[in-house]
Amino acid sequence: MPVERVDTPEVLCLGESMAVFVPGEDGPADQVRTWVRDVGGAESNVACALAGLGVPTGWVSAVGDDPFGRAVVAAVAAAGVDVSGVAVDPTRPTGVYIKEANASGSPMRYYRFGSAASDMGPDVLDRVDVAAARLVHLTGITAALSPRCRALIEAVLDRAPRVSFDVNWRPALWDSGAPDVLRGLAARADIVLVGADEAEALWGVSDPADVRELLPEPTTLVVKQGSLGATLIEAGEAVFEPALRVDVVEPVGAGDAFAAGFLAATLAGQSPRRRLRAGHLHAAGALRTQHDVAVPLPGDLVARLLDADAATWATTHVTARGVR
Repeated sequence: MPVERVDTPEVLCLGESMAVFVPGEDGPADQVRTWVRDVGGAESNVACALAGLGVPTGWVSAVGDDPFGRAVVAAVAAAGVDVSGVAVDPTRPTGVYIKEANASGSPMRYYRFGSAASDMGPDVLDRVDVAAARLVHLTGITAALSPRCRALIEAVLDRAPRVSFDVNWRPALWDSGAPDVLRGLAARADIVLVGADEAEALWGVSDPADVRELLPEPTTLVVKQGSLGATLIEAGEAVFEPALRVDVVEPVGAGDAFAAGFLAATLAGQSPRRRLRAGHLHAAGALRTQHDVAVPLPGDLVARLLDADAATWATTHVTARGVR
């Protein structure tokens, strides 16, 4: 029987999402008795944020035929994302991870070995036409899950007309080979996002100019410099934009929110500075919540800050109660 292809939204985000459990009460993880189930995954986080920004977006993945898989798909669909590219595996489970939320960094414990998504391979492209998408978003997480997943990433890079790649290095998922593999995949993408800390750990460089020398191939390179800001290097020009001052609740998901804001502004043809600011503004929304998916800042505030003068931008402070 021929495989039925799904319709292709403007943007496709491909990768694993899991059921996430976060503490429902204060205290050390070994003493917490109540945990709250949520949903998380870098690529679906980006998909949900893009959909919230009005960009028609689909999420491509696989989940198990289990309650967690159904919950994950329902949550992503409820955010306005097309989930017709998600396969249900009758034998493999949906992955799970535990997040011990902390403002200075959140330890995460993964239980995803043998998950449905880890068995995704190039055959996914028999049912999803990545060549018809305006942009396909990938991350280095998928490449770490299995040889089949890595082959899928390579196949997408072969077929998609435009690819964004967030390096998203997760040391716990790699035995070895990450520097060479991630460098090779990033070199084939059109848009690359990488943290300065990731670049330092993987390749021994962190200055944006040095990262660019290491990765001359992508048309667009964004080096995220944590609370300092981010640098966009494109067409021989480097533009730095400082990050907003934010009272951080929990940092997981901020990089995905930045990617969504930046990519939406890029697809809209906005200026380098506005694209970086859009990333920072959406990252700020993620930093204010324990959830992996950002809580957007008010639209009128975002519109005002995108074109604010440097002094106004520098003095803006995002708090738990709002913005001042």
